[in-house]
Amino acid sequence: MADKTFADTILVNGRFTTLDRAQPSPEAVAITAGRFSATGREVDIRALAGPSTKIIDLGGRRVIPGLIDSHMHIIRGGLNYTLELRWDGVRSLADAMAMLKKQVQATPPGQWVRVVGGFTKHQFAEKRLPTLDEINAAAPDTPVFILHLYDRALMNRAALRAVGYDRSTPNPPGGEIQRDGNGDPTGLLIARPNALILYATLAAGPKLPPDQQLNSTRHFMREMNRLGVTGVIDAGGGFQNYPDDYAIIQKLHADGQLTLRIAYNLFTQKRGEELEDFTRWGKMVRPGDGDDSLRMNGAGEMLVFSAADFEDFQEPRPDMPPGMEGDLEAVVRKLVENRWPWRLHATYDETITRALDVFETVNRDMPLAGLNWFFDHAETISDRNIDRIAALGGGIAVQHRMMFQGEDFVERYGAKAAERSPPVRRILEAGVPLGAGTDATRVASYNPWVSLSWLVTGKTLGGLTMYPARNRLSREEALRLWTEANTWFSSETGKKGQIAPGQLADLAVLGRDFFAVPEDEIQDIEAVMTMLGGEVVYGGADFSSLAPPAIPILPDWSPVATFGGYQKRAHKAVERAAAASCGCASECAVHGHAHASAWAAHVPASDPKSFWGALGCLCWAV
Repeated sequence: MADKTFADTILVNGRFTTLDRAQPSPEAVAITAGRFSATGREVDIRALAGPSTKIIDLGGRRVIPGLIDSHMHIIRGGLNYTLELRWDGVRSLADAMAMLKKQVQATPPGQWVRVVGGFTKHQFAEKRLPTLDEINAAAPDTPVFILHLYDRALMNRAALRAVGYDRSTPNPPGGEIQRDGNGDPTGLLIARPNALILYATLAAGPKLPPDQQLNSTRHFMREMNRLGVTGVIDAGGGFQNYPDDYAIIQKLHADGQLTLRIAYNLFTQKRGEELEDFTRWGKMVRPGDGDDSLRMNGAGEMLVFSAADFEDFQEPRPDMPPGMEGDLEAVVRKLVENRWPWRLHATYDETITRALDVFETVNRDMPLAGLNWFFDHAETISDRNIDRIAALGGGIAVQHRMMFQGEDFVERYGAKAAERSPPVRRILEAGVPLGAGTDATRVASYNPWVSLSWLVTGKTLGGLTMYPARNRLSREEALRLWTEANTWFSSETGKKGQIAPGQLADLAVLGRDFFAVPEDEIQDIEAVMTMLGGEVVYGGADFSSLAPPAIPILPDWSPVATFGGYQKRAHKAVERAAAASCGCASECAVHGHAHASAWAAHVPASDPKSFWGALGCLCWAV
């Protein structure tokens, strides 16, 4: 500040967790030209204020660096967000089906009701999925598609008609269309052993027009900002071809409307044409192209189809075909030649072993040094392969898929094997770069606090404790995996991830203190203010006036307009108050307060509260 430049913004009266070891808990923070410019004593930081400096009192709230998701499908997810009914966070099947029924009533002819991942049957009090009969009763005429993880999809009869599945439709490779005794499809699609049948069926549904895709992506980004997320590394995805399916995100970037920093990887799209994809893309774009808001990151998570071991722990582990090594080596050599970092989806240690054989072969005459390559997922990785990755200079990005599928894993492989799935402590001890993410939006929820809860507690959404204390992380360790550690995976170390002078001014002010709430309540945390480059991109509670207003949701029948995104759990005190005020005898199986199926019976139809009764649970009213 020797040049007398004044700070643009000063933050005071916050409980700052900077993750900067030089200044871990300052009293105040200054922001200048989109970067943190000073941290320290409040009296010293206030001295940097000028006539136009904005001083924001944070009311004693916890402040953390903006969260960064190292593995998410934000670009593809944004194109469909306002089309989708989210069951993320819903704790009873009764409530989920009530939402479905209400959305069926609002959905116009020709459109579908889609529940596209982000939930698990284990989070429901009933511990099951809806039956096909229940779905058909709820929606006799409107197509319904419900994706459960990457193991199955449920379709009603209207959806089967819409996609043209009948007794003459053959099973596609790697998938099964379940049939009744007459050979007619029942509506259950099963991934055996891969999810391509689920991808392809979902892709047959209606799409939003471009203007509504822009709107949808902006609302999805705002939802992420509401949860304290400021950065995402996009892992590509099926039916997300470059450059066509990147036009919306590029348009938002050009118009200055991105409220997340996005680094994107390119995901090959056609079996047998993987090398052609990466050869063509290598002539169009290079890693690092773009800016701090939107930049190209590298290849993956699909490099070759023969190396993709989709996780479905209800099915046996799939063996990769004999030709995997040859396919993978050709692509990796092209990537190393072009100096492209890569990420590779690999659930099982057996797949990782064979991939590392390829990487070591290439490394002998084309060194991998300087390329931030890494494996995604790695649930069953062995100590030997962790050390092999360390020797080659690679990394591992883990996601909280086991929080959604832990019960299935234990049933197939046993509780002992689940204790280190994945072995996060061992990875850290080996010195391998380790980052955290969600793998949202289909296989897990996009809520980062669900992942942080998993890392700290070792529990599934269904309440099963999988990990012993030795494979859990402290809250600070978990937070580091969601902030500064993830910058290695986008080759941006030192640029962001901490509240430190010189770094990009991305931060989240939390409604509840991550370091103080009970472990079970970590997953309920939200931000009350999120800043990107020193600008407020989301404000709730006392900070709403500082943020730009939300734009209208399109289409007007969107599930997001009615239900929002991630579904909150009511706090215990609020639940008890709601139960006392209602006085119904029947209780909700999830929350323990009076259930609306009884409550609605004595609420007049003209009463606006009857809307909540129709949803099936009094939590919606509070």
